[in-house]
Formats: sequence, structure tokens, C-alpha cells
Amino acid sequence: MELIKNLKEISVVKNLFLAIMGTIVLAISAKIKIPFWPVPMTMQTFVVLLIGIIYGWKLGLFTVSLYLLEGIGGLPVFAGTPEKGIGWIYFTSNTMGYLLGFLVAVFLAGYLKFNNNFFNNFFKLILSVSFIYILGLMWLGSLIGWDKPVFEFGAQPFLLAELFKVLILTLLIPKILRFRS
Repeated sequence: MELIKNLKEISVVKNLFLAIMGTIVLAISAKIKIPFWPVPMTMQTFVVLLIGIIYGWKLGLFTVSLYLLEGIGGLPVFAGTPEKGIGWIYFTSNTMGYLLGFLVAVFLAGYLKFNNNFFNNFFKLILSVSFIYILGLMWLGSLIGWDKPVFEFGAQPFLLAELFKVLILTLLIPKILRFRS
């Protein structure tokens, strides 16, 4: 009985460590801007999907939730912080929908089963990342008004970079699956 209790405690500590490491990698990915056309890209969405694939949906969802709580709590973990504000004020600005979309994306990337089929994996990742943009555009439209070109502001400049990140991740999935086995 004592052995089972110790194993559970080790598992909790291990998962908490993995979650904290995931939030650190996610925060770093938000700060690194890679020159890309038409706008610079961060690697946040890539890391969100990667966390889902590697951690699975439960630990992935916990990790991204912890990351969002860190940002809401005032840690400058989001892209554009602290320059554009921090905490709840930044979170509820024009990026809130995208940040909430991270939760759906990490869940799907962790829940969907990946294999060595390039096209299936590619479409599963496209489905996962699309929720970041769906929720982001819904929130953005409610803030700036639907009479504005919401898609042109909130999605179009990022689609080429997103396709690039999904392609890279799709190519990495077989290696990730071998690593996880």
C-alpha cells in the first residue's frame, strides 16, 4: 500500500514538473519572433500542438491552463507582454479568443490519435489549430465590430506561417511517436 502511495506522489510531482517545463517553453515560444512574411511569427501555436501530442490531452490541458493562469496572474508570459500590458487587462484584450483557443487546440492535439500517415496527421493538426483562429476571430469580431475586416486583421496574415508550422510538426510526428514508445 505504501509503495502505491509513493508511486502516486512521484507521478504527481513528475506531471507538475512537466507542466511547469511546458509553460516555460510556451512562454519562450511567445517571445521569439521569427521574420516571416507578411508578419513575424512566434512559435506559440507550434508549441501548443506539440504539448498536446507529447503530453496527451489531460496533462496538455493542465499545462496550457497553468500557462494562461500565469499570464492572467501578471507574469509576462504572453506575446507582447510586458510592452502591451500584463495580467487580466492584457488577457481580455484582442488576443483573449486566441489564448482560449489554445485550450481547444491542445485538447484536440492530445486527444486525437496520430500515426505514421502524413495526410491524416496533417488534417488533425489543421483541425486542432483552426480552433485557435475560430475563437480568436469570434472574440476579435465582438471587440472591434463585425463591420470591420476581422478575417483580414485576425487570421489572414498568419495563415502561411501556420501552414509552415503544421507542416514541420506533421513531419516530426513519426519521430515523436518513436520517442514516446
